[in-house]
Amino acid sequence: MSIHPAARAAGRPAAAGAAALTAVLTLADPASAHAEVEADIPRALARNVTLTFVSEAESDSAGFQQVRVVLPDGIAPGDVTLADAPRAWKLRATSDGYTVAGPALTTGTDAEHKVRIRRLPDARQLVFKTVETYADGEISRWIELPTGGAAPEQPAPVLEVMGATESAATSAGPDRKKAAGLSGGASAGLVAVPLLLAAGAWWLIRRRDSSGSG
Repeated sequence: MSIHPAARAAGRPAAAGAAALTAVLTLADPASAHAEVEADIPRALARNVTLTFVSEAESDSAGFQQVRVVLPDGIAPGDVTLADAPRAWKLRATSDGYTVAGPALTTGTDAEHKVRIRRLPDARQLVFKTVETYADGEISRWIELPTGGAAPEQPAPVLEVMGATESAATSAGPDRKKAAGLSGGASAGLVAVPLLLAAGAWWLIRRRDSSGSG
């Protein structure tokens, strides 16, 4: 049975779209693994901030054994304490950051650890270059920054931070509005009380006049 030319032509865009989608997924797959960082208080100059680091496993033959983090300017190795890590992993300070290491994790298991920072520096963006070591000696370096607008293949974990004054103004905004509302309500109450008293006095005078004339 022959296929109508119109049907054949209509099928070409669909086939091309499917091929393009497959190509995109294939290209995106190798870059799916990455390292990332989050903060419970992402505010400049905030104290006792907990940072959570997650290294996604990408090896099919070994598990993580060590994660090394290079600290950005404004955070000293002595300002970092371990809050949580894989079982039996320990933190050790280095000249430019720290390492957390211990028994190798099961192959395919992400490495997650948390550290507590004494105080974040006054910056809007903090870069934490990270180097991951697997039990078989394989090393992944997530240390690259965007250059010329191009996305790096091995991007370093970056923490976006709110400005100290900006976040203070934002958090104080609702309180200020609430205080203004209370002030306005109090002012209205102060004005209303004399008016009520005056109205009551006028009513009493009118009542007395009515009684006297009767």
